[in-house]
Amino acid sequence: MSKIRFALALAGLVASAAVSAQTTLRIGLQDDPDVLDPARARTFVGRIVFASLCDRLVDITPDLKIVPQLAESWSTSEDGKSLTFKLRKGAVYHDGAPIDAASVKANLDRAMTLPDSNRKSELSAVASVEAPDAQTVVLRLKAPDASLLSQLSDRAGMMISPATFDKDPGSKPVCSGPYRFKERVQNDRIVLEKFPQYWDAPSYHFDQVVFTPIPDSTVRLNNLRAGGLDIVERIAPTDADAVKNDAKLTLAPVTGLGFQSIAVNIGNGARADTPLAKDARVRQALDLAIDRDVINQVVGQGMFQPAHEPFPPASFAYDKSVEHAGRDPKKAKALLKAAGHDRVKFELTYGNNTTMQQVMELIQAMGAEAGFDISLRPLEFAAVQAALARGDFQVGQTGWSGRVDPSGNIHQYVSCKGNLNDGRFCDADVDKLLNEARSTSDEGKRRALYSQVLQKMQVERPQIYLFYLPWVFGTQKKIEGFVPYPDGLIRLKDVKVAKQ
Repeated sequence: MSKIRFALALAGLVASAAVSAQTTLRIGLQDDPDVLDPARARTFVGRIVFASLCDRLVDITPDLKIVPQLAESWSTSEDGKSLTFKLRKGAVYHDGAPIDAASVKANLDRAMTLPDSNRKSELSAVASVEAPDAQTVVLRLKAPDASLLSQLSDRAGMMISPATFDKDPGSKPVCSGPYRFKERVQNDRIVLEKFPQYWDAPSYHFDQVVFTPIPDSTVRLNNLRAGGLDIVERIAPTDADAVKNDAKLTLAPVTGLGFQSIAVNIGNGARADTPLAKDARVRQALDLAIDRDVINQVVGQGMFQPAHEPFPPASFAYDKSVEHAGRDPKKAKALLKAAGHDRVKFELTYGNNTTMQQVMELIQAMGAEAGFDISLRPLEFAAVQAALARGDFQVGQTGWSGRVDPSGNIHQYVSCKGNLNDGRFCDADVDKLLNEARSTSDEGKRRALYSQVLQKMQVERPQIYLFYLPWVFGTQKKIEGFVPYPDGLIRLKDVKVAKQ
């Protein structure tokens, strides 16, 4: 981190301290979130903020079971083509409007139709939404979708006040969670305050929550150790022992559901005009150039389990047959030669934080040995998301925090109309397989379908997976009740400061 960025980070903490009260919880984030609109948002850190700001229809437990939130119960029709929710009575949005069936329908309709919504592929099975009475919401499906309920436990199921749809909810969200939006200073802080009318308000013990983005993992940790932060996400693997050995701190790791990867721009605008986009053999060569085991040991300190697929080992869709050790630069060079290239140049775009800088520098060095001349393009994380969406990249960082159902880890990334398919890879057979896998609840059948998808991905390589994401949190020892979840979100229910 430059001296300027270091000063800005410290200045942000000073500013945060100025708005702090005795019951303020201060959380350090690795990146600054993008828009605070659940329908349009893309970033993982935004989901951490949403966990306190916007309630969902359902939530998950630490062991990945679906549990009620705004919906108290739900049922699926015998043919699997209707999903009915019974809503919680007495819940209100932050503007006081009731969270009723009409407002839920409005939110889901918006998520499915808003031009720049990133939830469309997550809700693609929904044909229509009905609100037969104030407490009942019925989703009519085009076909059964085994992944839909888990999708509604995240941004697709988050509710904002319909009265604010046309009032820039991404900048001043009026949501439905235990904390309401107070202020945001870009790249400095997001401040939430407790919402007294929340349906479960007694379970939340802080008057205010301040999120501070600090991309430099060392600065983030130093502020935790100095007492300027209460919780930080993504402790760097190299710092884990320092947290363990600090009597004032607690290390709270959990195995995640997601992955870190890089995506190739295959058909998204003028920057897709590269050898990587035109020939799958060049993408295969890039994959063979990368040694995930080295990334794991050098950067991950043994915590970055190598990945060659989007499904984590805990998933029933995980296919061990596509995993392998090491790298093969000799074969990579042969593939480049067969494709008509001695060397291939490309630019690699990624989020400018300590860990990703180290990972991308390793990929740059490994690629050079295998015939690739890689120039690095670090950007602020929110700027990376914007660049990917508009096609302003050749190869770009595309990490995903993971979902309970395997469809949530792949469909929006590689289906033809996937909202996070920034490289515009499109294969009709892959789409057919992905949609079939969604439409059956039989795990064995779904596993076989996803295995076929993975075999095609081994050839096409629109995404090159690097490692599975661990979530490693650090907290002040005085913080009680904090439980790390496999989806990486920070849930503040029953979190409090221990009595001294």
